[in-house]
Amino acid sequence: MAERATAVSRLAAITPALAALVAAASLLLHGCGDGSDGDNAQRDDPQSPAASAAGADPAPAYGDAIVFGTIGDGSTLIPMLASDSSSHEYASHLFDGLLEYDKTLSHLEPRLARSWEVSPDGLQITFHLRRDVHWTDGVAFTARDVQFAFDTIRDPKTMTAYAEDYKQVQRFELLGDYDFRVTYEKPFAPALASWNSMMVLPRHLLEGKDINETDFSQHPVGLGSHVFESWERNTRFTLRANPEYYRGRPHIEQVVYRVIPDESTQFLELKSGGLDMMGLTPLQFRRQTSSQTFDRGFRKYRYVSNSYTYMGYNLDNPLFQDVRVRRAFTHAINKQEIVDVVLFGLGRAAEGPYRPGTTWLNKNLRPYGFDPAKAKALLAEAGWRDSDGDGILDKDGQPFSFKILTNQGNDQRLKTATVIQKRLRDIGVDVAVRVVEWSAFINDFIDKRRFDVIVLGWSLSLDPDQYDIWHSSKTGYKQFNFVGFKNAEVDELLEKGRRTFDEDERRRIYDRVQEILVEQQPYTFLYVPDSLPIVASRFHGIEEAPAGISWNFPQWYVPTALQKYTIAP
Repeated sequence: MAERATAVSRLAAITPALAALVAAASLLLHGCGDGSDGDNAQRDDPQSPAASAAGADPAPAYGDAIVFGTIGDGSTLIPMLASDSSSHEYASHLFDGLLEYDKTLSHLEPRLARSWEVSPDGLQITFHLRRDVHWTDGVAFTARDVQFAFDTIRDPKTMTAYAEDYKQVQRFELLGDYDFRVTYEKPFAPALASWNSMMVLPRHLLEGKDINETDFSQHPVGLGSHVFESWERNTRFTLRANPEYYRGRPHIEQVVYRVIPDESTQFLELKSGGLDMMGLTPLQFRRQTSSQTFDRGFRKYRYVSNSYTYMGYNLDNPLFQDVRVRRAFTHAINKQEIVDVVLFGLGRAAEGPYRPGTTWLNKNLRPYGFDPAKAKALLAEAGWRDSDGDGILDKDGQPFSFKILTNQGNDQRLKTATVIQKRLRDIGVDVAVRVVEWSAFINDFIDKRRFDVIVLGWSLSLDPDQYDIWHSSKTGYKQFNFVGFKNAEVDELLEKGRRTFDEDERRRIYDRVQEILVEQQPYTFLYVPDSLPIVASRFHGIEEAPAGISWNFPQWYVPTALQKYTIAP
């Protein structure tokens, strides 16, 4: 969802596994902004890590720990059940997919699958798995684990929002312990990429259990780069390096996530040494980290995130069912003001659900410009007038009043909501802003559709398919079309878009989807923020790439002389 994962996220990939997930699915973002997904990465300071690495970097060493700051805790460690980005980030260290996008995000590379073949008609994919992978309890990983995960995610009883891609498979065939074939009934353009987000599960531990209730979600056995160690809810999540990881033992021995729901408090912890990495706010990036102390102790990065922030309307609420109202609100909001004032220029205005600069963005969209007079005229056409002279529009005796909901810990979203509150008050609409703790925000308000308007974010897939976000069949509990958008033409286009492999034809389809979304404004698309991660300078091996800075996280290391924590392996 917006910082959740969908098709998701909404959050920032800290590991290659999560980067793969984001490439195949959107995440509902809670916006901690650690900045591990995105492209066009640039160091803010003139000396790049690559230049440093080319010089006299010490040799890689094992040991030490890295402490991340996160504004919200996870809810489950079973990826197919997780709808928040923290859960996916935690789980991405524990589980792997069959494939992954390379660091340039240009092609898929082997992971648990060592190779694969796609039939000429695109309807069959045959996978050949690695034979040297074991679950951390010592049991060998086989194709039966993939089949178990596949059957589980498709089971109607499984409370997941990710089943749609796998429901497209007509037949799953085991060809041996390490080989299987999937056959699709119809062409499905995202087919191969969908398998990079299929996080496999241990059949020998979960078969016959209720996946929605099992204690495995809190104490898992995985096969990824790290091993679960402990979880103090809403406080700390801890992992250890997996010494038997099939891609090579990670250099950093311990990974810790500290749950700190306030970005200012996180920053104080960073300065005092309690955190090693966090996502900076624009204010912190621009004004609070430009000193010799920070230059010596940290490296900070800036690149365009693969996400956007939006204001979404509950379309079941009669207040927002008239499209003229939604268009009026978009005209009333000065997006560039938000970019300049809230983001300190570290981002850009958004007009649709695809990131600027990518091939899938419709270059011919006609944005709704900032025009308060037009906004007032549209509201008047919709029957909203100030009949009693109190400065607030009313209709049928009811004032135009509602509440914007956003999540705790994301200062940019709160400030954005406050700017919007002021702009809508200028056109006669009474708006309150409420901030809710992350897990309650998702579980009690988003999933149950108990909101008027939300300010939230989505991370974006490399594939343009956004079926799970916009299709009318995806409006149920814990699904991602939680604003309740329903449009027959969009449904048809989304179906066509996933059934064709021709890129030009797909572009025409998704161009039209964007046109309709702009016309209908189920969201007011607000901005695409820059990712602004900062990392303690003792960490070496960081390599910038279009996939972000954390695509090679298991290869990060701290030279022996610089290690801060002594942790027995």
